[in-house]
Amino acid sequence: MIVTAVTVYVKPEHVDDFIAATWANHEGSIKEPGNMRFDVLQGIKDPTQFLLYEAYESDEAAGEHKNTAHYKKWRDTVEPWMARPRQGVSHHVISPRERGMW
Repeated sequence: MIVTAVTVYVKPEHVDDFIAATWANHEGSIKEPGNMRFDVLQGIKDPTQFLLYEAYESDEAAGEHKNTAHYKKWRDTVEPWMARPRQGVSHHVISPRERGMW
């Protein structure tokens, strides 16, 4: 299993637009084969900060995510709204190991 945590800072005037576009990406992502979670979180102290928590069964499934139409549309749509480039950090899952625990 692999989890990627993507931090995104959005220009304040585009927060609502970003949420709408990211919701659509979330809806497509959770239907992908190999997807286990796709959480979208918004900062409490800084509402322009978002964390996308993407969990996939394998490196291959995570890589395929970037080839989907919904991801490409999201990427191209939200890029001009970002206050700085997004930063993704991938992690191997130690626990929980069982899919049913997700």
